[in-house]
Amino acid sequence: MTQRIEAQKNNITKEMKKVAEYEHVSQEHILNGLKDGTIAIPNSKLHKLEQPMGVGAGLYTKVNANIGTSSDMIDYEYELKKLKTSIEAGAHAVMDLSTGGDIDKMRKMIIENSTIPVGTVPIYQASVKTVESGRSVPEMTEKEIIEGIHRHIKDGVDFITIHAGVTREVIRQLILQQRLNLIVSRGGWFLTGWMLKNKKENPIYTHFDEILDMAREYDVTLSLGDGLRPGCINDATDRPQLMELIILGELTDRAWSQGVQVMIEGPGHVPLDEVEANVILEKKLCRNAPFYVLGPVVTDVAPGYDHITAAIGGAVAASAGADFLCYVTPAEHLRLPSLDDVREGVITTRIAAHVADMVKRKETREWDKKMATARIGLDWKAMGKLSLDPVRFDKMRSQSDPKDTDVCTMCGKYCSMKSLKPYLTGEYGDPLELLKG
Repeated sequence: MTQRIEAQKNNITKEMKKVAEYEHVSQEHILNGLKDGTIAIPNSKLHKLEQPMGVGAGLYTKVNANIGTSSDMIDYEYELKKLKTSIEAGAHAVMDLSTGGDIDKMRKMIIENSTIPVGTVPIYQASVKTVESGRSVPEMTEKEIIEGIHRHIKDGVDFITIHAGVTREVIRQLILQQRLNLIVSRGGWFLTGWMLKNKKENPIYTHFDEILDMAREYDVTLSLGDGLRPGCINDATDRPQLMELIILGELTDRAWSQGVQVMIEGPGHVPLDEVEANVILEKKLCRNAPFYVLGPVVTDVAPGYDHITAAIGGAVAASAGADFLCYVTPAEHLRLPSLDDVREGVITTRIAAHVADMVKRKETREWDKKMATARIGLDWKAMGKLSLDPVRFDKMRSQSDPKDTDVCTMCGKYCSMKSLKPYLTGEYGDPLELLKG
């Protein structure tokens, strides 16, 4: 039984109860969301999580961190440190995107050590194994691709990205569109190369029912990948992107009919004035399935600062209804992220998520009100605890000691919070009377 099937039987599971408690919503809200597909709980039967994560309508916006080896950098222990850093910084999920070294070993280490849901992209490993055997990526066999998916599911991942919507017709539209950046998704290009070389349809699409059987057995959530996501602002919201999204909507219906949970992945590089439209399109075409977006990155000209460009887009996307933000680090487009990059990426994306939740769930603003109360009270200890990043708060505060410990070195003795307060609180008489002169 999957969480969706249990919900369809009106059975409230322990996972639903835990998600409801964490989200401060009713158990019936979670039950109904699972029934209609607007909520997913990515939690494999093989991965025991103390606190399952809910993604979707009426829930807090979630943040994912990407970690994993590359062909140029293989250090298993360092990636585990990234996992620990991600969790400590407040990530709600992590994806292992390893493409180097012993990928099976890396994945199992991450699952074993992760207290949050773990996702993977199985075709990465299938492609790497093909190249290691002396063949090119498009020479993968259909069997290797499907068995690779099964391998990840049996290892206990909570959700998998599969690029089932990259079909021959979508690629035809890509060619006719004359995109500037073609395909930036690794999974997208692996499958496109395979289809062009083998002159056959995407095997993940043609074997979709078989994949549903695997996912249902272990209650693995399918994250339907956006292999045609725009890789630059110029390519945003074009025909191949939207045609793939239409197909993902059809596949969502098929997955739901088999009791399998679904999330939809989205762009990518999108100009600010098209971000909300992309969310609306996904919600319309995919029947309000949870939307998982990378960024969106709202400008192409800020490498080294793409955690900021993505946070801008992420805040707009989530406030418009996106449910799950994949972090972008300062290293995006430049190199594999460091520990500092991972931490920066998670915190920045959490800020975007919180900004959006202030729109979607008004009670979230109470956090900001508590911070404002601590500030007017010059309660630095409380401000530190209320800070989204207490570690940086304490570090920066300690690096510049004020002469007056009530204030900070920005304003010093001219601090408005401290200096004006006596006048407005009546220490020098009734302020309304003072105004009369």
